[in-house]
Amino acid sequence: MIELGGNIVLKGFKELDPPTMMIVRKLVGNHARKISDKKSFEQLSITLKLVHQKEKSAKHEVKIDLNVKNKVFNSEAVDYNLFFSLDKALQKLESQIKK
Repeated sequence: MIELGGNIVLKGFKELDPPTMMIVRKLVGNHARKISDKKSFEQLSITLKLVHQKEKSAKHEVKIDLNVKNKVFNSEAVDYNLFFSLDKALQKLESQIKK
């Protein structure tokens, strides 16, 4: 488990190499800022899991839980590209939150 900024938790990301983690942190940080502009949240939890592993390629499943004042928002996405699945899941989450 990796913590970013105290209220952001990344699970299943420890296996990633440092350059990939740098991009993940920037991507998550940008979306977290957009979400916090709409609503202040207690915790943003992002879980990464590799599914459907075939030879060298695997799909990246990203599941997100966002806790906002006793309410939980959920989102998920699956793609062969980690960054695409992470971005899709975060965009879905943002669209659920209204100002």
